[in-house]
Amino acid sequence: MLQGGTPPKQDAEAAAPTEIDRVLRHVSILVVDDEPGMRNFLVRTFEPRCKRIEAAASAEEASQVLDKAHFDLVLLDNVMPGQSGLDWLTEQRRVGLFAEAILMTAYADLDTAIQALRVGAADFVLKPFRSNQILNAVNRCMDQRYLRRENYLLKYELKADALAARGRLIGKSPRIEAVRKTLERVAPLPTPILFTGESGTGKEIAARTLHALSDRADKPFVPINCAAISPDRLAVELFGEVGGGGRDGLLIHASGGTLFLDEIAELPLPMQATLLRVVEDNRIRPDGSEREVPLSLRFVFASNNDLDRAVAEGRFRRDLFHRINVLTVDMPPLRERVGDIAELAELFIGSLARQLGVPPLTVTEEVLRNLARYDWPGNVRELRNLIERSLILGEFPTEIAGGGGQGRAEPVESLQAVERQHILAILEACRGNRAEAARRLGVSRKTIDRKCAQWNV
Repeated sequence: MLQGGTPPKQDAEAAAPTEIDRVLRHVSILVVDDEPGMRNFLVRTFEPRCKRIEAAASAEEASQVLDKAHFDLVLLDNVMPGQSGLDWLTEQRRVGLFAEAILMTAYADLDTAIQALRVGAADFVLKPFRSNQILNAVNRCMDQRYLRRENYLLKYELKADALAARGRLIGKSPRIEAVRKTLERVAPLPTPILFTGESGTGKEIAARTLHALSDRADKPFVPINCAAISPDRLAVELFGEVGGGGRDGLLIHASGGTLFLDEIAELPLPMQATLLRVVEDNRIRPDGSEREVPLSLRFVFASNNDLDRAVAEGRFRRDLFHRINVLTVDMPPLRERVGDIAELAELFIGSLARQLGVPPLTVTEEVLRNLARYDWPGNVRELRNLIERSLILGEFPTEIAGGGGQGRAEPVESLQAVERQHILAILEACRGNRAEAARRLGVSRKTIDRKCAQWNV
């Protein structure tokens, strides 16, 4: 609780740029006070510092302003003609007020302070106060808001794929280089991105890379696995609700950053319609709210299912599919990027050995050859699991270390054989189309012709 003994006036201290200014430049404020002098004082104090400020002379006028625009913070006088500030705040929380609130009053008592906290006021400021006092109160209020958001989002980060949370897009193979170039090109744009590919190919890592390349890199990256949250909880988790047990949803907490919805095909049909409106309008109406809340979100999606088939079978809305399918990035399976296995293996060995507190293993040429000839149905995630298991046991499995193995081809004798196998596998995937194989491999058509002649293919 703040107290001040002088009439409102500008302080020299308040006029200088401070850490408070850094916090306030992203904040929109609504001042609600029936005294013109107080409204003008607060507007003069905050206007040079905050993103936007408006003022209302009564609770009724404040309601009309809120119906048209969203604010991050309300500076609210308690004693006003007509409806009191506390009664107005109670009513607004019920119909949908998602802003922080600081109550201002010249008549302080314990009951008023308790009631203010009960209806969701973040602070209680006694009139008269100096400008630096109200600035500090607002700064403290917004710091607490950001801290609550970080704590709320942290539990979702802890549930995220540990490999993806710490990882980055690794590799120099043509397929990965193509993905990287695409991400660099689209990172500054607000366009929704759909990542496709088999399980374990690194879709979340690619989404995090996109976020890190964008101008939202200092804002939250929020990963949500649509298949990991029960359908009856998913709506509230994503969109929030108002009322007695009201809570802000993930979309509000993530605003300003990137929302990554993994396994989007598992989203229940009723929620798909809601999500479509949110993606199109970048606005949300939490359950029970009479007002919408504007968002600033980059939407990124991922699926290892065939969404075309899901649409045809009626499991996925066609309009939502077309909305999120503006740009699709297909993550290649590990068997099509065997040239990256050595770098991935060394990365996993280094990080996991430190994490487990065990000696690292050496990737010999023989181990690498056998890693390269395996199909890797679990892709990068399976490679990581194999490395972790090998570090725990202190050695690579016999079939990997040189005892035969269960590859898709005969044992290879050299890295040249690994190259041959990889090129032929791509040719097979392209049904013998050498031009397409050259495009996928990032080499010229002449190179493919020369290799095929060399191998008598």
